[in-house]
Amino acid sequence: MNAKDSSTRNMVTIVPESEIAGLMDAASAFEAVEATFAAMARGDAYNFPVIREAIGHADALYGFKSGFDKSALSLGLKSGGYWPGNADRGLTNHQSTVILFDADTGRVKALVGGNLLTALRTAAASAVSIAHLSRKDSKVLGMVGAGHQSAFQMRAACAQRDFEKVVGWNYHPEMLPRLEETAKELGLPFEAVDREELCAQADVIITITSSFEPQLMADWVTPGTHIACMGTDTKGKQEVDAQLLARASVFTDEVAQSVSLGEAQHAVAEGLIAESDITPIGAVIEGTAKGRTGDDQITLFDGTGVGLQDLAVAAKVVDLALDSGKAQQVPF
Repeated sequence: MNAKDSSTRNMVTIVPESEIAGLMDAASAFEAVEATFAAMARGDAYNFPVIREAIGHADALYGFKSGFDKSALSLGLKSGGYWPGNADRGLTNHQSTVILFDADTGRVKALVGGNLLTALRTAAASAVSIAHLSRKDSKVLGMVGAGHQSAFQMRAACAQRDFEKVVGWNYHPEMLPRLEETAKELGLPFEAVDREELCAQADVIITITSSFEPQLMADWVTPGTHIACMGTDTKGKQEVDAQLLARASVFTDEVAQSVSLGEAQHAVAEGLIAESDITPIGAVIEGTAKGRTGDDQITLFDGTGVGLQDLAVAAKVVDLALDSGKAQQVPF
Protein backbone atom coordinates (compact mmCIF):
# COMPACT_ATOMS: atom_id res chain seq x y z
CA MET A 1 0.00 0.00 0.00
CA ASN A 2 1.45 3.38 -0.95
CA ALA A 3 1.34 6.51 1.17
CA LYS A 4 -1.65 7.93 -0.65
CA ASP A 5 -3.64 4.72 -0.17
CA SER A 6 -2.74 4.66 3.53
CA SER A 7 -3.70 8.29 4.12
CA THR A 8 -7.08 8.01 2.40
CA ARG A 9 -8.04 4.47 3.42
CA ASN A 10 -10.43 5.57 6.16
CA MET A 11 -11.57 8.78 4.47
CA VAL A 12 -14.73 9.43 2.51
CA THR A 13 -14.51 11.94 -0.32
CA ILE A 14 -17.48 14.27 -0.58
CA VAL A 15 -18.18 16.25 -3.74
CA PRO A 16 -21.21 18.45 -3.03
CA GLU A 17 -23.73 19.37 -5.68
CA SER A 18 -22.47 22.96 -5.62
CA GLU A 19 -19.05 21.90 -6.96
CA ILE A 20 -20.18 19.67 -9.82
CA ALA A 21 -20.71 22.41 -12.42
CA GLY A 22 -17.16 23.67 -11.99
CA LEU A 23 -15.67 20.20 -12.36
CA MET A 24 -17.64 18.17 -14.89
CA ASP A 25 -18.37 19.13 -18.48
CA ALA A 26 -20.24 17.51 -21.35
CA ALA A 27 -17.08 16.24 -23.05
CA SER A 28 -15.89 14.43 -19.91
CA ALA A 29 -19.36 12.95 -19.42
CA PHE A 30 -19.39 11.73 -23.03
CA GLU A 31 -16.03 9.97 -22.60
CA ALA A 32 -17.11 8.33 -19.33
CA VAL A 33 -20.46 7.11 -20.68
CA GLU A 34 -19.02 5.86 -23.97
CA ALA A 35 -16.36 3.88 -22.09
CA THR A 36 -19.03 2.43 -19.81
CA PHE A 37 -21.20 1.25 -22.69
CA ALA A 38 -18.14 -0.40 -24.24
CA ALA A 39 -17.26 -2.11 -20.93
CA MET A 40 -20.83 -3.44 -20.71
CA ALA A 41 -20.55 -4.90 -24.21
CA ARG A 42 -17.25 -6.60 -23.31
CA GLY A 43 -18.82 -8.13 -20.22
CA ASP A 44 -16.55 -6.13 -17.94
CA ALA A 45 -19.42 -4.20 -16.38
CA TYR A 46 -22.94 -5.07 -15.36
CA ASN A 47 -25.92 -3.38 -13.76
CA PHE A 48 -27.84 -4.76 -10.81
CA PRO A 49 -31.66 -4.92 -10.86
CA VAL A 50 -33.34 -1.51 -10.65
CA ILE A 51 -35.61 -0.61 -7.77
CA ARG A 52 -38.11 2.15 -8.59
CA GLU A 53 -41.27 2.71 -6.57
CA ALA A 54 -43.99 5.26 -5.97
CA ILE A 55 -43.57 6.01 -2.27
CA GLY A 56 -47.13 7.20 -1.68
CA HIS A 57 -46.02 10.65 -0.58
CA ALA A 58 -45.60 13.90 -2.54
CA ASP A 59 -46.36 11.97 -5.76
CA ALA A 60 -42.71 10.94 -5.68
CA LEU A 61 -40.96 8.10 -7.47
CA TYR A 62 -37.91 6.83 -5.60
CA GLY A 63 -35.38 4.16 -6.38
CA PHE A 64 -31.87 2.77 -6.71
CA LYS A 65 -29.65 2.05 -9.69
CA SER A 66 -26.40 0.23 -9.06
CA GLY A 67 -23.71 -1.87 -10.67
CA PHE A 68 -20.05 -2.80 -10.95
CA ASP A 69 -17.46 -2.08 -13.63
CA LYS A 70 -14.52 -4.39 -12.97
CA SER A 71 -12.36 -2.71 -15.61
CA ALA A 72 -12.67 0.67 -13.88
CA LEU A 73 -13.29 -0.81 -10.39
CA SER A 74 -16.40 1.38 -10.11
CA LEU A 75 -18.81 -0.05 -7.55
CA GLY A 76 -21.78 1.82 -6.14
CA LEU A 77 -25.29 3.09 -6.49
CA LYS A 78 -27.37 6.13 -7.24
CA SER A 79 -30.26 6.77 -4.91
CA GLY A 80 -32.98 9.25 -5.77
CA GLY A 81 -36.02 9.90 -7.85
CA TYR A 82 -38.60 12.38 -9.05
CA TRP A 83 -40.49 14.84 -6.87
CA PRO A 84 -42.93 16.73 -9.14
CA GLY A 85 -43.60 19.46 -6.57
CA ASN A 86 -40.00 20.49 -6.17
CA ALA A 87 -40.18 23.29 -8.73
CA ASP A 88 -42.49 25.19 -6.36
CA ARG A 89 -39.79 24.87 -3.69
CA GLY A 90 -37.04 26.22 -5.91
CA LEU A 91 -35.54 22.75 -6.39
CA THR A 92 -35.14 20.52 -9.43
CA ASN A 93 -37.73 17.76 -9.65
CA HIS A 94 -35.05 15.08 -10.01
CA GLN A 95 -33.02 14.57 -6.84
CA SER A 96 -30.22 12.03 -6.50
CA THR A 97 -26.97 11.15 -4.76
CA VAL A 98 -24.25 8.73 -5.88
CA ILE A 99 -22.41 6.55 -3.37
CA LEU A 100 -19.18 4.88 -4.47
CA PHE A 101 -17.58 1.96 -2.65
CA ASP A 102 -14.03 0.60 -2.64
CA ALA A 103 -14.23 -2.53 -4.79
CA ASP A 104 -11.40 -4.18 -2.81
CA THR A 105 -12.79 -3.65 0.69
CA GLY A 106 -16.44 -2.61 0.42
CA ARG A 107 -15.81 0.58 2.38
CA VAL A 108 -17.66 3.75 1.43
CA LYS A 109 -15.30 5.72 -0.79
CA ALA A 110 -17.24 8.76 -1.97
CA LEU A 111 -20.50 10.63 -1.68
CA VAL A 112 -21.33 12.71 -4.76
CA GLY A 113 -24.16 15.10 -5.58
CA GLY A 114 -26.06 13.46 -8.42
CA ASN A 115 -28.49 16.04 -9.80
CA LEU A 116 -26.32 17.77 -12.41
CA LEU A 117 -24.41 14.53 -13.06
CA THR A 118 -27.70 12.81 -13.93
CA ALA A 119 -28.49 15.52 -16.47
CA LEU A 120 -24.99 15.33 -17.94
CA ARG A 121 -24.89 11.53 -18.17
CA THR A 122 -28.36 11.37 -19.71
CA ALA A 123 -27.37 13.91 -22.35
CA ALA A 124 -24.08 12.09 -22.88
CA ALA A 125 -25.93 8.84 -23.62
CA SER A 126 -27.99 10.39 -26.41
CA ALA A 127 -24.86 12.14 -27.69
CA VAL A 128 -23.04 8.79 -27.85
CA SER A 129 -25.94 7.41 -29.90
CA ILE A 130 -25.80 10.40 -32.24
CA ALA A 131 -22.05 10.02 -32.68
CA HIS A 132 -22.30 6.34 -33.56
CA LEU A 133 -25.69 6.03 -35.29
CA SER A 134 -26.79 9.27 -36.95
CA ARG A 135 -25.88 10.31 -40.48
CA LYS A 136 -22.74 12.42 -40.48
CA ASP A 137 -24.43 14.97 -42.74
CA SER A 138 -27.32 15.54 -40.31
CA LYS A 139 -28.30 19.22 -40.39
CA VAL A 140 -31.57 19.63 -38.47
CA LEU A 141 -32.03 18.66 -34.82
CA GLY A 142 -35.55 18.01 -33.56
CA MET A 143 -36.36 18.38 -29.87
CA VAL A 144 -39.53 16.83 -28.43
CA GLY A 145 -39.77 18.13 -24.88
CA ALA A 146 -38.65 21.39 -23.33
CA GLY A 147 -38.11 20.51 -19.69
CA HIS A 148 -34.98 21.00 -17.61
CA GLN A 149 -33.11 18.15 -19.33
CA SER A 150 -33.75 19.46 -22.85
CA ALA A 151 -31.03 22.12 -22.72
CA PHE A 152 -28.42 19.52 -21.73
CA GLN A 153 -29.61 17.26 -24.52
CA MET A 154 -29.36 19.98 -27.15
CA ARG A 155 -25.87 21.09 -26.10
CA ALA A 156 -24.54 17.53 -26.06
CA ALA A 157 -26.11 16.71 -29.44
CA CYS A 158 -24.69 19.80 -31.10
CA ALA A 159 -21.18 18.76 -30.05
CA GLN A 160 -21.52 15.67 -32.26
CA ARG A 161 -22.93 17.01 -35.53
CA ASP A 162 -22.79 20.31 -37.42
CA PHE A 163 -26.46 21.13 -37.07
CA GLU A 164 -27.71 24.22 -38.89
CA LYS A 165 -31.14 24.50 -37.27
CA VAL A 166 -33.21 23.29 -34.31
CA VAL A 167 -36.93 22.57 -34.49
CA GLY A 168 -38.93 21.89 -31.36
CA TRP A 169 -42.27 20.92 -29.90
CA ASN A 170 -43.55 20.68 -26.35
CA TYR A 171 -46.92 19.68 -24.90
CA HIS A 172 -46.83 22.95 -22.94
CA PRO A 173 -45.84 25.53 -25.59
CA GLU A 174 -45.11 28.17 -22.96
CA MET A 175 -41.93 26.21 -22.17
CA LEU A 176 -40.54 26.45 -25.71
CA PRO A 177 -38.46 29.57 -24.95
CA ARG A 178 -36.02 27.26 -23.14
CA LEU A 179 -35.30 25.50 -26.43
CA GLU A 180 -35.06 28.78 -28.32
CA GLU A 181 -32.67 30.29 -25.78
CA THR A 182 -30.45 27.20 -25.81
CA ALA A 183 -30.38 27.17 -29.62
CA LYS A 184 -29.44 30.87 -29.60
CA GLU A 185 -26.66 30.13 -27.13
CA LEU A 186 -25.36 27.57 -29.65
CA GLY A 187 -25.65 30.02 -32.55
CA LEU A 188 -28.52 28.16 -34.22
CA PRO A 189 -31.93 29.32 -35.45
CA PHE A 190 -34.95 27.79 -33.77
CA GLU A 191 -38.42 27.09 -35.10
CA ALA A 192 -41.42 25.91 -33.11
CA VAL A 193 -43.37 23.37 -35.18
CA ASP A 194 -46.00 20.69 -34.75
CA ARG A 195 -44.88 17.11 -34.26
CA GLU A 196 -45.48 15.92 -37.80
CA GLU A 197 -43.55 18.85 -39.26
CA LEU A 198 -40.75 18.22 -36.77
CA CYS A 199 -40.40 14.68 -38.08
CA ALA A 200 -40.47 15.94 -41.68
CA GLN A 201 -37.59 18.36 -41.07
CA ALA A 202 -35.34 16.67 -38.52
CA ASP A 203 -32.40 14.40 -39.30
CA VAL A 204 -31.91 13.67 -35.59
CA ILE A 205 -34.76 13.69 -33.07
CA ILE A 206 -34.38 13.63 -29.29
CA THR A 207 -37.46 12.85 -27.22
CA ILE A 208 -37.11 13.85 -23.58
CA THR A 209 -40.56 13.81 -22.01
CA SER A 210 -42.36 12.02 -19.20
CA SER A 211 -45.15 10.86 -21.50
CA PHE A 212 -47.29 7.77 -21.01
CA GLU A 213 -48.57 7.82 -24.60
CA PRO A 214 -46.79 8.10 -27.95
CA GLN A 215 -45.88 11.61 -29.06
CA LEU A 216 -44.42 10.61 -32.45
CA MET A 217 -46.14 8.28 -34.91
CA ALA A 218 -44.26 5.77 -37.03
CA ASP A 219 -45.39 7.09 -40.41
CA TRP A 220 -44.25 10.64 -39.60
CA VAL A 221 -40.57 9.70 -39.38
CA THR A 222 -38.61 9.99 -42.63
CA PRO A 223 -35.94 7.56 -43.89
CA GLY A 224 -32.45 8.22 -42.56
CA THR A 225 -33.61 9.72 -39.26
CA HIS A 226 -31.94 8.91 -35.98
CA ILE A 227 -34.17 9.06 -32.89
CA ALA A 228 -32.88 9.09 -29.33
CA CYS A 229 -35.72 8.23 -26.95
CA MET A 230 -34.50 9.44 -23.57
CA GLY A 231 -37.61 9.86 -21.43
CA THR A 232 -38.97 6.36 -20.94
CA ASP A 233 -37.45 4.84 -17.82
CA THR A 234 -40.47 3.39 -16.03
CA LYS A 235 -43.01 0.68 -16.83
CA GLY A 236 -45.93 2.28 -18.65
CA LYS A 237 -44.12 5.32 -20.02
CA GLN A 238 -44.04 5.74 -23.80
CA GLU A 239 -42.74 8.48 -26.09
CA VAL A 240 -43.11 7.02 -29.61
CA ASP A 241 -45.46 4.75 -31.52
CA ALA A 242 -44.49 1.11 -30.98
CA GLN A 243 -44.70 0.63 -34.76
CA LEU A 244 -41.73 2.99 -35.11
CA LEU A 245 -39.50 0.44 -33.39
CA ALA A 246 -40.66 -2.13 -35.95
CA ARG A 247 -39.56 0.24 -38.75
CA ALA A 248 -36.23 1.11 -37.14
CA SER A 249 -32.98 -0.57 -36.23
CA VAL A 250 -33.18 -0.48 -32.43
CA PHE A 251 -30.23 0.08 -30.09
CA THR A 252 -30.12 0.59 -26.34
CA ASP A 253 -27.89 1.06 -23.33
CA GLU A 254 -29.04 -2.24 -21.75
CA VAL A 255 -31.40 -4.70 -23.40
CA ALA A 256 -32.89 -6.00 -20.13
CA GLN A 257 -34.00 -2.50 -19.13
CA SER A 258 -35.10 -1.63 -22.65
CA VAL A 259 -37.65 -4.44 -22.77
CA SER A 260 -38.85 -4.09 -19.19
CA LEU A 261 -39.04 -0.35 -18.52
CA GLY A 262 -37.66 1.39 -21.62
CA GLU A 263 -39.24 2.47 -24.90
CA ALA A 264 -39.03 -1.08 -26.30
CA GLN A 265 -41.36 -2.47 -23.61
CA HIS A 266 -44.43 -1.72 -25.75
CA ALA A 267 -43.12 -3.02 -29.09
CA VAL A 268 -41.97 -6.25 -27.43
CA ALA A 269 -45.26 -6.68 -25.55
CA GLU A 270 -47.17 -6.24 -28.82
CA GLY A 271 -44.97 -8.75 -30.61
CA LEU A 272 -43.68 -6.15 -33.08
CA ILE A 273 -40.04 -6.84 -32.22
CA ALA A 274 -38.20 -9.43 -30.17
CA GLU A 275 -35.60 -8.86 -27.50
CA SER A 276 -33.04 -10.30 -29.92
CA ASP A 277 -33.79 -7.46 -32.36
CA ILE A 278 -32.29 -4.90 -29.96
CA THR A 279 -28.55 -4.18 -30.13
CA PRO A 280 -26.52 -2.83 -27.19
CA ILE A 281 -24.84 0.37 -28.34
CA GLY A 282 -21.68 -0.76 -26.56
CA ALA A 283 -21.34 -3.50 -29.18
CA VAL A 284 -21.39 -0.84 -31.90
CA ILE A 285 -18.73 1.13 -30.02
CA GLU A 286 -16.63 -2.01 -29.65
CA GLY A 287 -17.07 -2.89 -33.32
CA THR A 288 -18.72 -6.24 -32.63
CA ALA A 289 -22.11 -5.17 -34.03
CA LYS A 290 -23.17 -3.00 -36.93
CA GLY A 291 -24.69 0.41 -36.39
CA ARG A 292 -25.99 2.47 -39.29
CA THR A 293 -25.58 0.61 -42.57
CA GLY A 294 -27.26 3.03 -44.98
CA ASP A 295 -28.44 6.61 -45.42
CA ASP A 296 -32.10 5.57 -45.58
CA GLN A 297 -31.98 3.46 -42.42
CA ILE A 298 -33.99 4.68 -39.41
CA THR A 299 -32.04 4.14 -36.21
CA LEU A 300 -33.53 4.42 -32.74
CA PHE A 301 -31.68 4.52 -29.43
CA ASP A 302 -33.66 3.56 -26.34
CA GLY A 303 -31.86 5.38 -23.54
CA THR A 304 -33.22 3.85 -20.35
CA GLY A 305 -30.49 5.19 -18.06
CA VAL A 306 -28.30 2.62 -16.33
CA GLY A 307 -26.61 2.77 -12.95
CA LEU A 308 -23.18 2.27 -14.50
CA GLN A 309 -23.53 5.63 -16.25
CA ASP A 310 -23.96 7.31 -12.89
CA LEU A 311 -20.99 5.51 -11.39
CA ALA A 312 -18.79 6.43 -14.35
CA VAL A 313 -19.47 10.16 -14.20
CA ALA A 314 -19.32 10.17 -10.39
CA ALA A 315 -15.94 8.43 -10.37
CA LYS A 316 -14.68 10.93 -12.93
CA VAL A 317 -15.84 13.92 -10.94
CA VAL A 318 -14.25 12.52 -7.76
CA ASP A 319 -10.89 12.33 -9.55
CA LEU A 320 -11.33 15.88 -10.86
CA ALA A 321 -12.30 17.15 -7.41
CA LEU A 322 -9.29 15.53 -5.74
CA ASP A 323 -6.92 16.84 -8.40
CA SER A 324 -8.28 20.39 -8.09
CA GLY A 325 -8.54 20.43 -4.30
CA LYS A 326 -12.31 20.93 -4.39
CA ALA A 327 -13.20 17.67 -2.67
CA GLN A 328 -14.03 17.43 1.02
CA GLN A 329 -12.60 14.44 2.88
CA VAL A 330 -13.93 13.26 6.21
CA PRO A 331 -13.08 10.25 8.36
CA PHE A 332 -15.63 7.44 8.28
